Amino acid sequence: MHWLRPEMVHALSIWLLVAGFFGAGLFNAIGTPATQSDFARWGYPRWWGRFTGGLEMMSAVLITIPASRIVGLALGALIIAAAILTVLRHRDLSRLAPLSVFVALIVLAETLS
Repeated sequence: MHWLRPEMVHALSIWLLVAGFFGAGLFNAIGTPATQSDFARWGYPRWWGRFTGGLEMMSAVLITIPASRIVGLALGALIIAAAILTVLRHRDLSRLAPLSVFVALIVLAETLS
């Protein structure tokens, strides 16, 4: 596909990451009953969802700014790594698919920079 240039893939991966992290962060920070239940089931304190949501939104903002993008990508990678470890530890394997999308987008964003 000659129309799918590396710079287009890079820009798309960046903006998908921004939308994904900001959306997930907002969802976690709001703390729906289902989200709160998940964090409690995984053994995290009540405030953990808000903390995680704040970090996810911070990652999204940092990724949008070219000068801080590498820091945002690193923060995002740490968040996703922690999430993967959590779902593996609790055998909540149905959550691995969306997390793997984040991993792929982070790799694309970083390698095409």
